[in-house]
Amino acid sequence: MEVEELMRKMSDGSILMCFHKIIRPMHFLGSTNKHRRTRFKSRPYCIKFTSSQILLQTEGTYSSVSESLLDQSNTIGIIGGVSAVSTLGFLKTLVKWSSKDGKESLPFIVCNDPVLNRELSSLENCIFPYTRPSKTRSQIDQVLIVEKLKRKREFLEKSGARCIVMPCHVSHSWYAEVSEGCSVPFLHVGDCIAKELEEANLKPVETGSNLRIGIIATDATLTAAFYQEKLQNHTKNLDEADQQYLKDCITDVLDQILYIMRGFEVVLLDEATMEHTVIPAIASLNRKDTEGARNLLRIALQILIVRAVNVIILASDDMSNLLPRDDPLLKRCVNPMDALARSTIQWAKSMHKNL
Repeated sequence: MEVEELMRKMSDGSILMCFHKIIRPMHFLGSTNKHRRTRFKSRPYCIKFTSSQILLQTEGTYSSVSESLLDQSNTIGIIGGVSAVSTLGFLKTLVKWSSKDGKESLPFIVCNDPVLNRELSSLENCIFPYTRPSKTRSQIDQVLIVEKLKRKREFLEKSGARCIVMPCHVSHSWYAEVSEGCSVPFLHVGDCIAKELEEANLKPVETGSNLRIGIIATDATLTAAFYQEKLQNHTKNLDEADQQYLKDCITDVLDQILYIMRGFEVVLLDEATMEHTVIPAIASLNRKDTEGARNLLRIALQILIVRAVNVIILASDDMSNLLPRDDPLLKRCVNPMDALARSTIQWAKSMHKNL
């Protein structure tokens, strides 16, 4: 089954309808092959395809998994985010980019929990920048969220995942806790986007200034500050030109260290701008006023561009999918989840080469 069709069926309820009375996490496994037909087999709480795709309802505990469901060395484990739609959007990108030139996509296991979806969505949407909603961060049991994320990570490891990813901005607020004790590589979206920005060899917009990166995100993501930290503390990888520059131009050891440790300057919108652009844009989007939301987002992007940023990170699913693909402002924007997908594929290719 094509990923687009799967997303359509999950969004319109034609698949999930079968399970709406069963309050259990959902797990989706696969290694898609576009050349095989789809067949269904009768099995409780399970839809199975000959293409190795399985949509599976399991018990709430993950200790029952005693053996790997997939055994390929490049199997990817994906922890679902704020919604099944956003998780499947990442999966669609991963499948599309990894299956170019007629190749099979990467083997994957997706663990999606509707209850956790709602908790993460509540945390992300109810605490948008500079608002004071009734349900605050302190009222949400973050310890419980961390425990749920850790159990899903452990389930994916036991199921055969050789690399873990979380295509969710707000979930990365607890990356350190969730990844602690992980036995396989666990990619961080902040590291992935910082690495890509470094490799882009950007030049400052203003002569003599630092490379400036703008960020538009929800308050939960901005408060966690992991994007800011990863960008500001990113260590420069030295290519031959950098090494020669150090030899020829920088003789002081301290200056050499500062050059290597040079990160990006992060630029955020101020409170007044957020209150008059991004927050109303989200409100317009919730009212189905897409054009109004787009116009407000364009104003916010223009303000960051005037502040001489090289690139703007859209660290919000709503924001990254709002503008039409042919909008010229998108040329100045990046979606960090795309960087996570590319890094995931690069990791899988490196594993294949090592076989």
